[in-house]
Amino acid sequence: MASIKKVAIVCDWLVTFAGAEKVISELVSIYPDCDIFCVIDFLKDDDRKKINSKKTTSSFIQKLPFARKKYQNYLPIMPIAIEQIDVSKYDLIISSSHAVAKGILIGPDQLHISYVHSPIRYAWDLQHEYLNNNNVGKGLKSFLMRYLLHKLRIWDYRTANGVDHFIGNSKFIGRRIKKVYGRNSDIIYPPVDINNFSLVTEKLDYYVTASRLVPYKKIDIIVEAFTKMPEKKLIVIGSGTDLEKMRKLATPNIEVLGYQPDDILIEHMQRAKAFIFAAEEDFGITPVEALACGTPVIAFGKGGVTESVVPLGCNNPTGLFFDQQTAESIVSAIKLFEANIESFNPLDCRKRSELFSIEVFKQNMFDYIEGKWSEFLLSKEEFSKVTDSEN
Repeated sequence: MASIKKVAIVCDWLVTFAGAEKVISELVSIYPDCDIFCVIDFLKDDDRKKINSKKTTSSFIQKLPFARKKYQNYLPIMPIAIEQIDVSKYDLIISSSHAVAKGILIGPDQLHISYVHSPIRYAWDLQHEYLNNNNVGKGLKSFLMRYLLHKLRIWDYRTANGVDHFIGNSKFIGRRIKKVYGRNSDIIYPPVDINNFSLVTEKLDYYVTASRLVPYKKIDIIVEAFTKMPEKKLIVIGSGTDLEKMRKLATPNIEVLGYQPDDILIEHMQRAKAFIFAAEEDFGITPVEALACGTPVIAFGKGGVTESVVPLGCNNPTGLFFDQQTAESIVSAIKLFEANIESFNPLDCRKRSELFSIEVFKQNMFDYIEGKWSEFLLSKEEFSKVTDSEN
């Protein structure tokens, strides 16, 4: 890797420290001399330490009004913003993209590897859900939004040509990349800090779910399911726009705790009979954290979670899936789980989680980039020989 002189890491935005930011953190640990570029950067000081306290170069959107809290309103001009960022002096560009980062402009003597969390969700297959959830499904505003998303799709598809190699964060996202961009991708699962979630084999008689309380996480159907099972206890952890809604839906067997610090969250995950997960996620880090605690997962059987959880019926199962995002489907899944509870071993859950550790991610990324960089240098040499012979 000594032949790589300068490395640029490009991401969409740095606001809170979540899954995409964890990828940036580990990339920085692989390439400590890298420079970071993004559309906006409003990371708090504590979170900045996780990216080696690096300063970043951001776009003109950084200085626009209300950019700190209303940055997503600037999505229509983010393609222009990312294209104004100059990375022409770098040999290797690694983009970590779920919106516009992969659209960075590069030249023929630069290698661009894009780690894709998802093609822009709300511009492609989740457009209708996005519009309805934001109450712009109809009317003039809806027409304008649909037109802007249409233009964004055209830009997103075109800029895929500037990527040399795609990495999907799951096979599920790999299929999206193929569908949207017509490109194959390699799969490297994102890093999960399983060492922060220790194994506990003795479980108590309750279920747990933990998430941001926003509509697409589908926490409401989990709560609804447990209103139909008053003899079973559910603990809900997380904050968000749906927090009060969850508290109003909850019956006496359901505790809605709101935001909890990590130690409390981990303790509840360690002691739970099972972790409930109803969202369709690109990968789903929280279910893997539950597995690291030795806690099996009951999940909606679509998205990246189908790659991290080994379902009932296979050897050494670590959970089971339900087919529909409905309360009735969750109730049926919990009945099936309890009828087969002896099939789930906390040690199997922990062992499964180790496939998604930070160490595995870093090694896989290093090996992948090293291989692609060697191929890139070889192809440049061969091209030079061909052109020299022609001249």
